[in-house]
Amino acid sequence: MNTPYSCEEFYSELLEHGLIYPTGVDGGYGRGKVFEEILGRFDSLLLRNSASASPEIVTFPPIVARTLIEKVGYMENFPHLSGSISSFTGDDKQARRLRERIQACEHWEDLMTPTECMMTPAACYPVYPILSGTLKPGGRLVTVMNWVYRHEPSAEPTRLQSFRMREFIRAGTPDEVDEFQSEWMERYLTLLLTLKLPMTTDLASDAFFGRTGKMMEASQREQALKIEMLVPVISEANPTAIGSFNRHNDKFSSIFGILSDDGKTAVTACLAFGLERTTLALLKTHGFEPRDWPTDVRRALLWPTPP
Repeated sequence: MNTPYSCEEFYSELLEHGLIYPTGVDGGYGRGKVFEEILGRFDSLLLRNSASASPEIVTFPPIVARTLIEKVGYMENFPHLSGSISSFTGDDKQARRLRERIQACEHWEDLMTPTECMMTPAACYPVYPILSGTLKPGGRLVTVMNWVYRHEPSAEPTRLQSFRMREFIRAGTPDEVDEFQSEWMERYLTLLLTLKLPMTTDLASDAFFGRTGKMMEASQREQALKIEMLVPVISEANPTAIGSFNRHNDKFSSIFGILSDDGKTAVTACLAFGLERTTLALLKTHGFEPRDWPTDVRRALLWPTPP
């Protein structure tokens, strides 16, 4: 595809082809039928590629308990990305005040009460509590797909506030997780190459908050705890991360009491794919009409060859 790397032009072309729809919220656009079909076929490809390992498939709502977010330290590390859910719990008098403020176009948020829920910031977070206790021999492999929220409003099409992630979470001994990292990185890098994406990999870090966060980012890179899969979508110089391998060591195992079958604290890691970002990478690479995509790519996605 020869479209230049331009955020504005790419967004306009996505709109023009009915792939996305504006909602008035930056990073919160709607998805059209073709967009969703590409996304669904890619997610199915990920699952088919993991079938031989028989991962446990679990599903969670796009909300998590506030206590879970507090327990994993998310508010200390990423307060700028968090999303807390509030609701109205007042009486008639307060409800009238709420209506009056809305009608006067005034702020009314202070009349709402925080609930016990927060928006899910990482698809893997709800998985770790269900791993608590002693793992069976060989550990556990769990996969989850969920909507994720991160407060990063942007007109840039790949930087969404609400998006879906497919994650594979591995818990076990250090050797078992080492094997998972080696085998599954190779497995999925090969898979992405079958989709003819111009992909590279690189060490990366999460967007930790503040001055302390800069040190944590440097430490994460130094320990090679995060490796991203990158495809140019908006920029050649700064390609977009469509997936990542994340090594947690014993961070979550210590918090949730996850033990390997030898009684020692287990370690965990996850392989994560951004489903919207990969869909956008495919559209950018191969064009806005999937019927015109390379035959090999359509075959990999189990898309019938057009007549």
